[in-house]
Amino acid sequence: MNANRSFSSCLAPVLARYLGLKEALGRKYAIESRVLAHMDRFLAAQPPAASDLTAETFAEWCATLAHLTPGVRRNWMRIVRNLCLYRQRTEPRCFLPDPSLFPQAHTARRPYCFAEEEIARLLDAAKQLRPASNSPLRPQAYHLALVLLYTAGLRRGEVVRLVLADYDASEHTLHIRATKFHKSRLVPLSRDAACEMDAFLEVRRRLPHPPEAPLLCNQSRGLRPYTGAGLAQGLRALFSEAGIRTPSGRVPRIHDLRHTFALHALSRWYLAGVDVQTRLPALAAYMGHVSVVSTQHYLSVLEPVAQEVSDRFARHCGFLPPARPEGGAR
Repeated sequence: MNANRSFSSCLAPVLARYLGLKEALGRKYAIESRVLAHMDRFLAAQPPAASDLTAETFAEWCATLAHLTPGVRRNWMRIVRNLCLYRQRTEPRCFLPDPSLFPQAHTARRPYCFAEEEIARLLDAAKQLRPASNSPLRPQAYHLALVLLYTAGLRRGEVVRLVLADYDASEHTLHIRATKFHKSRLVPLSRDAACEMDAFLEVRRRLPHPPEAPLLCNQSRGLRPYTGAGLAQGLRALFSEAGIRTPSGRVPRIHDLRHTFALHALSRWYLAGVDVQTRLPALAAYMGHVSVVSTQHYLSVLEPVAQEVSDRFARHCGFLPPARPEGGAR
């Protein structure tokens, strides 16, 4: 556990054990730590008779969150509830918040799936970018970023954290180090993506290239990697330049490129007659998902897959007899 973190309420021992356990299991729990520290300070400021977490003190603490959006308040309350579930293991009579009283969850934004023609337009737009004084490889960097986000399903943060040593030119693999959920993985690149990487490295050698140097870099205040925010700003500008909009008229999110990778992979498997359920663990490992449940989410949002599932069901179960009319012979 972080040695600089301390708690002062009556729940301090429980908080320390809970966060220590989660961190030992490989979770960063940075947001959870801040939320629980906020609740701890609130409880520590209460009179001794009202210093425990009860229905009353929980409601009073929740009232201090009124300035937050409903979605954020719900998440904070959920974090405290998870702590209470942990506490119940040793204190069965402790207070447990009722989730039905939490603010309503917002509807998750539906992933946008880029068409192949849109990807081609984006790649062309990246090639038309002009080099900048502090980013002489700007066109090549954005072109490669698009390739990696789309063909390898990488997260934006994973792309900007890549260093030259992370690419194995002989195996055409990327080493994604200690990313989300502390998971590292090797990502084999497709043949086209490997060719793009090799071509980029040819021009990347114009800049200093020790193994620990960032793959995508600029020369602002020395050789520095692109930031996640900076890359996102540039990519959103490319989306606008290419005239790409979601059905609601919005510019797609950067993460939608990762969604597109997964949705296209599932679609190819279904169209090829592959048993997708048996392939989901491999896709989950490739994408660095903490659980195959995260990968299964895509099955519900890919309309061509849903139609293919319906057609397969009809092919296999079309022999079922129709239902008898009500009141008919049995």
